[in-house]
Amino acid sequence: MTAQPIDPPARPDIGAYEMIHLGGQAAVVVPVADFRRLRALEAAASQEALQDAAALQEWRERKANGQATSVPADEVRRRLDLLR
Repeated sequence: MTAQPIDPPARPDIGAYEMIHLGGQAAVVVPVADFRRLRALEAAASQEALQDAAALQEWRERKANGQATSVPADEVRRRLDLLR
């Protein structure tokens, strides 16, 4: 198992967390209060909102690592067959 600090989130009131790797999986060590808050938010959110938030966070991480690309809205609509 390895541990390394990760950059703190954009919100200044949240400190940095440690990321651990165990058995090919990565996890973040967070204070119990943060874990409880996240669970409460998850329980209150719709499934669609959770999926949107996860996708947005993944894109932000990819962008920060120089891996994200942008696609024009018209192209997205075409790919999703939403052109009308």
